Amino acid sequence: MRDRAGLRGRDLFLVLVVCVVWAGNFLTSAFALREIPPFLFTAVRLAILGLALVAFVRPPPRGQWPRLLAVALCNGVLHFGLSFWALHLAGNLSSPAIVMQSYVPMAALLAWWWLGERFGWRTGVAIAVSFAGVLVLGFDPLVLQHPQSLLLMLVAALFLAIGTVLMRPLKGLGMLSQQGWTALIAILPLLALSAVFEPGGFAALRAASWIGWGGAAYSALFASLLGHGLYYVLVQKHPVAEVTPWLLLSPVLAIVLGIVVWGDRPGPQLWIGGAMVLGGVLLIALRAMARTRPMPLAEEL
Repeated sequence: MRDRAGLRGRDLFLVLVVCVVWAGNFLTSAFALREIPPFLFTAVRLAILGLALVAFVRPPPRGQWPRLLAVALCNGVLHFGLSFWALHLAGNLSSPAIVMQSYVPMAALLAWWWLGERFGWRTGVAIAVSFAGVLVLGFDPLVLQHPQSLLLMLVAALFLAIGTVLMRPLKGLGMLSQQGWTALIAILPLLALSAVFEPGGFAALRAASWIGWGGAAYSALFASLLGHGLYYVLVQKHPVAEVTPWLLLSPVLAIVLGIVVWGDRPGPQLWIGGAMVLGGVLLIALRAMARTRPMPLAEEL
């Protein structure tokens, strides 16, 4: 039976652990990407995750293979590959952490277009505020140094939104099995992309230090396995729409890590635009909670 009293005590602590782990993934991955190119780093991450989950993988129900393949390609290959590429190019943690959250309003629009889900004018305003925040953030000097990173992260967010919407009708697969299949399906396409677009990548992988390999292991075992595992535990007790707003602490903590550890110096445009993006996502979450309708998970990198 689900707890309707909200998160408190142990469960509040667990959701904070998820946020810290996901925020830390931006930092550890940024360090690792100095040594391992993005597509190859993503393949290594998913190979580690696939090995950890192979015992839990179960065949999908009949007729689900095409949808599972599409979800794995959108989420595992295109979202993760492009988002790590964007993080590598950005030179900061703050803007990628914020812009990735734009997949939430994207998913709401796609669900309206594809699945016929309706939303009220308040949600519509929140979606508009989030997208306007991306525009404001784009004029920050920190972002203007590497505008291609912003565009790549928006494309990565779009593929995550598509994967999220495709995932909704996917039935008969548990969380661990679905994660395992996504990892296993995505490895070969990512290796092929790395071979084409990242010449010398495999040599860089052989030369990588514990920072590169440790970043991939952290991303697989902590960000994916532990983070999603704890999230799954929480949504067994609480409505999804009640848990998700707390997860917006993750990009906020990533910004803090960017300033304290990475040396980010966000300007006023990033602060204002970031507040608009995250505020819009929070409003979408609160509206979803009021309607007792789940909203997309504020996914980690």
